[in-house]
Amino acid sequence: MNTTTKYAATALAAALGVTVLAGCGDDGSTGSGASTGTGSKTVTLVSHDSFNVSDKVLKAFTKETGYKVEILKSGDAGAALNQEILTKGSPRGDVFFGVDNTLLSRALDNGLFTAYEAKGLDTVAADTQTDGKKRVTPVDTGDICVNYDKKYFADQKLAPPKTFDDLLKPAYKNLLVTENAAGSSPGLGFLLGTIAAQGEDGYEAYWKKLKANGVKVVDGWEQAYNEEFSGSAGGRKANADRPLVVSYASSPPVEVLYADPQPKEAPTGVATGTCFRQTEYAGLLTGAKNEAGGKALLDFMISETFQEDMPLNMFVNPVVEDATLPELFTKFGEKIDTPPTVAPEKITANREQWIQSWQSLVLK
Repeated sequence: MNTTTKYAATALAAALGVTVLAGCGDDGSTGSGASTGTGSKTVTLVSHDSFNVSDKVLKAFTKETGYKVEILKSGDAGAALNQEILTKGSPRGDVFFGVDNTLLSRALDNGLFTAYEAKGLDTVAADTQTDGKKRVTPVDTGDICVNYDKKYFADQKLAPPKTFDDLLKPAYKNLLVTENAAGSSPGLGFLLGTIAAQGEDGYEAYWKKLKANGVKVVDGWEQAYNEEFSGSAGGRKANADRPLVVSYASSPPVEVLYADPQPKEAPTGVATGTCFRQTEYAGLLTGAKNEAGGKALLDFMISETFQEDMPLNMFVNPVVEDATLPELFTKFGEKIDTPPTVAPEKITANREQWIQSWQSLVLK
């Protein structure tokens, strides 16, 4: 997730198509595309636009392994995954990061990944290791939740919503913006959260009521959070008028970290009864040109160095159980102990049907 500052960098990277984040030394490679053969010292990571990592961490990877990392950002998670499916067997890179539990079966069913058991996997939380064939490696978790603009609700003398049912109340009409469940992982996570909360027999009626209450749907998280949500730095600059947005429980620290001066309290809050647990994975792409480099990168992504860098760069939780969270993250983020969830096998069996139903209810 990103504030205006991060979003500007992300937009630039997206416009250029590829960002090379190189470590130490010169290996003689051109840096002009995906890795070029077994001896290449460049490993290409394909990801969604919100991927971010410190330069010093990538330099540490280069020093440790000799590989430079080239990052190819490809839109929101759903869009990035769809591009890889279209190029399966001849991938644009070596490793893909950003497929989550809502979309994982789509990637696995299309044979996108080559099985590899990353070194250090025994330190990763067992409940995130959902693929017994080791085709993907868990990297992070995050809770998709509705965020609210504290100033708006204080000015209106209105209590912010707490639950999915609250969002249907007339007091919150025309206040919520969410992402398209057909192409955005937060949007799909929010849909699955409503299914977990309302049941398979009740979610359609819920969404009919939510649409009648003025929910706005946009393509992806960057647009929803940074352009439509009045509580974000980007939203304030854009004169956004939606004080409720589907984002993450860890979004409030973003607004503190990049504010100048930093406030004593986050300007945004989390409706803790509207959450869904997301796990993100990385995998070695089938047909990768630099398989050795890809494996080394997967090992590194569950190392303490990488895991402890993530919270204040991507605002997600580490999956390595002994990783330390920064104080700002724990102080201003929201810990969700028991978010609603949907079993992976149910997601696999019903995802496309649920998305189609959602589209017919909300987008038509």
